[in-house]
Amino acid sequence: MEMILAGTGGCTAFDIVLILKKGRQAVTGCDVTLKAERAENDPKVFTRVHFHYRVKGRQLKSEAVARAIELSKDKYCSASIMLGKTAEISYDFEIVEDN
Repeated sequence: MEMILAGTGGCTAFDIVLILKKGRQAVTGCDVTLKAERAENDPKVFTRVHFHYRVKGRQLKSEAVARAIELSKDKYCSASIMLGKTAEISYDFEIVEDN
């Protein structure tokens, strides 16, 4: 089950970098930390997943980062869309200025 989370984190981070680059944002990286809860009974699916994004770049716009996350979550990252069928998905993010 941990591999599912790791794959989802990689999928969504990749999406976010690509979306920001297409939007001409000076993004240099994206790290994602996921915390999840699972059901107590079999099949013990994920019931909650929280994504914490650390997006690195130069003068990134908060609105652009939030939009990239939403696009990944709702349209492009099939792994997170699949998780969303059984789990409540939440996220937050921070922008790290990269010199």
